Amino acid sequence: MLEKLPSNVLTVRGWGLCASGVVALVAAEMLGRRDLLHLGFFLILFPLLAALALHLLKPRFVVGRAFHPASIETSATTTVRLTVRRSGALGGSITMTEQLPERFGQAPSFNYPSSVAGRSGRSLYEYRLRSDHRGLYRVGPVSAEFSDPFGLSHHHHTLGDVDRLTVTPAPEQLPVTSVSGSRGTEGVMATRTQANPSNDDVMTREYRHGDPMRRVHWPATARQGELMVRQEESVTTPQATIIMDQRAKAFSSNAFTSLAESISTKDDLFSTANFEWAVTAVVSAAHHLVDHHYSIRLLDSRAAAGLRRSVSAPLPEQEEFAGAAGLHNLAEGLAALELEPDSSQSKIAPNRPAAGSSIPGRAAISGPVPAAAADAFSDALMDALAANRLRGPLVAVTGKLSRAEATELAAAAEFGSHAFALLVTDRPDEAQPELDILRTGGWRAVAVNSRSSLAAAWSHYDAPHAHSRPTVRTSLGAAQ
Repeated sequence: MLEKLPSNVLTVRGWGLCASGVVALVAAEMLGRRDLLHLGFFLILFPLLAALALHLLKPRFVVGRAFHPASIETSATTTVRLTVRRSGALGGSITMTEQLPERFGQAPSFNYPSSVAGRSGRSLYEYRLRSDHRGLYRVGPVSAEFSDPFGLSHHHHTLGDVDRLTVTPAPEQLPVTSVSGSRGTEGVMATRTQANPSNDDVMTREYRHGDPMRRVHWPATARQGELMVRQEESVTTPQATIIMDQRAKAFSSNAFTSLAESISTKDDLFSTANFEWAVTAVVSAAHHLVDHHYSIRLLDSRAAAGLRRSVSAPLPEQEEFAGAAGLHNLAEGLAALELEPDSSQSKIAPNRPAAGSSIPGRAAISGPVPAAAADAFSDALMDALAANRLRGPLVAVTGKLSRAEATELAAAAEFGSHAFALLVTDRPDEAQPELDILRTGGWRAVAVNSRSSLAAAWSHYDAPHAHSRPTVRTSLGAAQ
């Protein structure tokens, strides 16, 4: 019966003493015993005073939390090291529980002090976390149940701050195809910009009025019978440009759902299965191209920096990524990248941090992010691509396109040394008209769905039907 009494202040033992005190008071009244009267008051006041003292003089703790490694890829494991140190002298038996998103399962609980507490009074705890979904997850604070030394009362309190665990999308291994392009020596490629001469990249052209005589190429002049001058081209690291469509209407499926589907938490992302496939495609393509000595430029369909709206991006305005450090920044930015909601669907997006919210260890996005700075695949994107014309391949990962959008995107093929497009849609067979438009414009295009094999889709770029007007279906089969 005592278990049914409120337990947020007194324990069962505390309520038992209060009940005994009431019985003692009744007996003192009936028997006229002063000693029972004193005992009754003592039994009632003692648990109440213990609860008051615990509330006013609760122990204070310093909590530290570190992830090893600091960020992980999906399906990988990180070790969480928790340090708890008491800053006051008071305390009793304390049970602590780490607060975790529901997707991580049962939250770990532990007793303070630990059996391996250090000389400084710090108790160390370790546990492991693993997530199959990318995201920026809230870990903490620690929830503690303080109890007095007699076990009569307890008090719930939170300790420490919230830390964020970054789970990045894991890249898939892609087959070697023509997407990586022809390679020069040591992974370099000639560009069409003027630069200082070298022994490897000297070209000649006819003499023009005003050319300095020191640039005259005498052997070529002797062969051609007319004055020829050197025309040098620079040798530079090539750059691959990835256009990542992020519009909600392009990746719409049967319904907009969070990645947790049946779980609604503050860490859910506004995404669909098709968009998740696109994110994996982008990070996989970036790793593949960097391995082939390319730097990466990431843009969205409106010519803005591809990670501008991501709350996990270390540098939201960064467009270019090179080497291992660049891939790390790119992967972290993709960790919490969400669909750009349409005005009609912004109300159904799950609760998530605002674009300018403060996140420990992350640069906040400066200023509001416009919902539509420009139309998708408009002249703004063409101007951005023209700035790095023919420096390397052009890869577009898009959702479902209309014929008008496909026509606009088709014109961008001229800005890349090669142009490759992945259309992610629920019904790839119905994307044939858009594929034909892209291929006519010079793209090698393939339509897939969220169950398609990314490696198979990538290898289809070298198939004959990927860059010619086909008479057969081009959708890829779902992975079994």
